[in-house]
Amino acid sequence: MTHASDSASAQPAFPATGHRHVAFDWGGVFTVGTFDGRSTQRLAERLGLDVDAVRASYFRHVRQLEVGAWTLPQFWDTLAAETGADPAFVYAHFEELYLGSILPNQPMFELLARLPQQVRAGLLSNNYPVVSDHLRGTAAFARLHQPVFSNEIGVKKPDPASFAALEAAMNVPASRVAFVDDVQENIEAAERAGFHGLLYDHTQHADFERRLAAWLVLPEDGE
Repeated sequence: MTHASDSASAQPAFPATGHRHVAFDWGGVFTVGTFDGRSTQRLAERLGLDVDAVRASYFRHVRQLEVGAWTLPQFWDTLAAETGADPAFVYAHFEELYLGSILPNQPMFELLARLPQQVRAGLLSNNYPVVSDHLRGTAAFARLHQPVFSNEIGVKKPDPASFAALEAAMNVPASRVAFVDDVQENIEAAERAGFHGLLYDHTQHADFERRLAAWLVLPEDGE
């Protein structure tokens, strides 16, 4: 049996050197699984629709949300029309279901709270109107330094411009920032932009903590 004290003692200590920092993705990192997968599954179940049909429509248009071209009500109107959703299920119902589809990855939020203040924590997320505002209003996100959301900058990962926006928001060189994402393509793009990539899998969180702690403690070249 694993006791709480055993788990706590196994957690690596994060160094407070102030030389190295970390930035995170949101979906699949601060959430368990993908937000898109969970929200479309719940929507299909709620309305008695075929989940594949819901996802086909959703993913056909979700980029419009990710780059801020559409509002969330515009997106819902299109999704509802294409899937034949019950007209009684109006936008307000959709927004409630959509925000309610966020399933927090608690170990990652606990890690965020344990990072020393000298370690700047950033965020670069392909995100959506309303959702990004909701996240900004949560207490945990107050720890994040100038979060960057794709819907607010008009470009999404893995576009190099998104990582340039992250570096500017972090206000430290990319070489001093580890970027955490659950998608290999985004990790590779981050590394091309000069960041240190750390691929994340929520089922291997303890291993991730060890890798992050080991990277944070390394000195910069020339120190």
